[in-house]
Amino acid sequence: MYTESNEKKLDEIISHYPVKRSAILPALYIAQEEHGHVTDDDIRYLAKRLDMRVNEVEEVVTFYSMYSRKPIGKYKLQVCRTLSCMLQGAEQITEHISHKLGCEIGGTTPDGKFTLQEVECLGYCDLAPCLQVNFDYHEKISTESVDQLIDSLK
Repeated sequence: MYTESNEKKLDEIISHYPVKRSAILPALYIAQEEHGHVTDDDIRYLAKRLDMRVNEVEEVVTFYSMYSRKPIGKYKLQVCRTLSCMLQGAEQITEHISHKLGCEIGGTTPDGKFTLQEVECLGYCDLAPCLQVNFDYHEKISTESVDQLIDSLK
């Protein structure tokens, strides 16, 4: 299912928790790193390894925006859509990114490089609007700064 290295990582993570199911978030991260998204096989495998039901693992995967059930781009662009960011222009920025990439919200560019998503609060309300690209946060974004960022990633 996983590379030997990722199996060792999973074993190590599980060993840190007195209750196996507590390792679900980092275990899902390993699955997504291994396959580019969380597959049905990953869900069944992790349910077995963590003493969980399949539907419980599925619930966690679909609850958190950091996990994806379908292949995503190399760069996952997540625009905050909560009140503070929307009041500062997040909707226009999302539309701008969609137009620039030729990609619908929730979709991935044909070259597989970018995935565009809207997400709930990224926790930077005082620096709105906010964009997360993979694990990096970009605050007080504008159409100009987004253009520069995307161009640097191409």
